[in-house]
Amino acid sequence: MSSSTAASGSAAHGSAPIAGAAPLSLCAREPHVPADRLVAEMVPPPRFDSVRFGTYIPDPNQPSQAEAVRVLEGFAAGLGPAPAAGGRRGFLGFGRAKAPKLPAGPRGVYLDGGYGVGKTHLLASLWHATDAEPSRKAFGTFVELTNLVGALGFQQTVRTLSGHRLLCIDEFELDDPGDTVLVSTLLGKLVDAGVALAATSNTLPGKLGEGRFAAADFLREIQGLSAHFRTLRIDGEDYRHRGLPEAPAPYSDEQVTRAAHATEGASLDDFAELLDHLARVHPSRYGALTDGIAAVCLTGVRPVPDQSTALRLVVLADRLYDREVPVLASGLPFDRLFSEEMLRGGYRKKYFRAISRLTALARDAARLVASD
Repeated sequence: MSSSTAASGSAAHGSAPIAGAAPLSLCAREPHVPADRLVAEMVPPPRFDSVRFGTYIPDPNQPSQAEAVRVLEGFAAGLGPAPAAGGRRGFLGFGRAKAPKLPAGPRGVYLDGGYGVGKTHLLASLWHATDAEPSRKAFGTFVELTNLVGALGFQQTVRTLSGHRLLCIDEFELDDPGDTVLVSTLLGKLVDAGVALAATSNTLPGKLGEGRFAAADFLREIQGLSAHFRTLRIDGEDYRHRGLPEAPAPYSDEQVTRAAHATEGASLDDFAELLDHLARVHPSRYGALTDGIAAVCLTGVRPVPDQSTALRLVVLADRLYDREVPVLASGLPFDRLFSEEMLRGGYRKKYFRAISRLTALARDAARLVASD
């Protein structure tokens, strides 16, 4: 991966020169990610490295949360220990693994609920609790799984994942019919090979914030796989706003620039220039784009101009949130990134999730200015 240590020249327009090491620039990075890395990185992201069922704090007012923990613990135990290593093969091996004897009951579980209720925490906890080597269980978002199929091809992806004990898919994208059919077909092949499945999904258009969840839509979209899934409904409010202080207001360009120079490993970019750069980098590489970045500093945050740009920003926000990278910004607050039309449209749940996650990261970034 190539990167530059030069500061973004437009990031500090109107500011006096600032002493200190020049920050990095995301706009100077053009990462290249080989296919084997895509497979090897199908593990819970750094934010969820240490989560376990025991670290999930159920809301006492939402009994479905504690029930979900109980059921998922039983699901993990029901998968049993990993089979003997004699039948193992490498990530990209072509040998077909012999399907293990399947335990009774559903081979899949679907976590159904709104954003911010801890579905990803529970999904990652299931991955950690499953008795198998990391190379025999996979965890990724729907987008990452489709990117894997694009990199390896459909048949090779089937062969690569067929020897796994468990595949966890976060944020199954029900609003993308073509990719839904592709992934549903893939999951059917994996079920036949004895792979256990777990998934969460986004909410279809028209169903956000009305106490309605996506379970029926998910089961319909995966068609013949419905019988393999047990649905767990998880009620609750977005935990990122549960008793937490309001996100800090945006800072000035000078404050952001000073913090970037004072923070080792920070990046500094003009927001509009970063949005343009994201259009030239495939979203599957956004994780690599942030490798080694300790904090993201942005100047001139303004409304996102169109939906394609907005969806790319959502992916970047997810990767930053997964990696717990604080985001310090000047300009408009993050709740004004997306137009009212976008927030009423079919992708609004993604935009609300991005606002929620960027707000949490902005709160984390307040220490960068406090310590300056």
